[in-house]
Amino acid sequence: MKPTLLILAAGMGSRYGGLKQMDAVGPCGEAILDYSVYDAVRAGFGKVVFVIRRDFEDAFRKVFERRFGSAIEVGFVFQSITDVPQGCSYNPDRTKPWGTNHAVLMAAGTIREPFAAINADDFYGKDSYAVLAQFLQGAEGKTNSYCVVAYRLGNTLSKYGSVARGICQQDAGGNLQTVEEFTSVEERNGKAAARGKDGAEVCFDFDTPVSMNMWGFTPDYFEYSEQYFKTFLAQNGSDPKAEFFIPLMVDHLIKTRKAEVKMLRTASQWFGMTYQEDKAAVKQEISNLIKAGVYPERLWE
Repeated sequence: MKPTLLILAAGMGSRYGGLKQMDAVGPCGEAILDYSVYDAVRAGFGKVVFVIRRDFEDAFRKVFERRFGSAIEVGFVFQSITDVPQGCSYNPDRTKPWGTNHAVLMAAGTIREPFAAINADDFYGKDSYAVLAQFLQGAEGKTNSYCVVAYRLGNTLSKYGSVARGICQQDAGGNLQTVEEFTSVEERNGKAAARGKDGAEVCFDFDTPVSMNMWGFTPDYFEYSEQYFKTFLAQNGSDPKAEFFIPLMVDHLIKTRKAEVKMLRTASQWFGMTYQEDKAAVKQEISNLIKAGVYPERLWE
């Protein structure tokens, strides 16, 4: 069975100032996620599932289902604040869903094969999908066997403001040992500076491996996530800004020795659009890749 690509596309793009998941960066109106799907198809993925909000559905179906629906099976699932386990409560002042791992949970009844989870607004590159697909194809029939594609931190920062990054450490066997989400990472004096949980500044070398939310999972991950989400809500439900991140869930599984997470390295260059100012650079990167023959000028004929 071919693996599935799960694209997390329910964000509102508050720092970007619009629905960046659909913003055109290619010469024929392609969004970043068009290139993600194109790379996934040629790497051997068999289905793509979008996690979106209900109010995005018509626009997504009209544009993307029509655009590449003949190249790969397309599905949709929906994320909202109210999607919590029965009996769990939360702060009524909350205004947005519960983060990336909550988004993954929305596909629990749809995906039954090894799958990758990515952000809709991040460009991961051809090689990253190739190494990820190879891992997932080898994970068929297995449980508790996950992976993360790691990038160099210095290649993932924005010139226009702070970003969120999952700082990774690996053990001697090449497995992910810890992953910690930092939400205010920016370049400062030749280092990457961030704020720790206690508010103190933490600095990292540019060569530090980071997760850009490109993960590989077997379907048992859904059950673990459902169980731990209840614990998360019991501890954090009163906080209107608390988020159930994928790195939080993965770190819990590693620490409790329930899963092994292989750290995969890629030759691909990451880029993305956190801020509106990032768009011009992304368009130029896409143009360079087309000129180099990595992508055709028109992705979907």
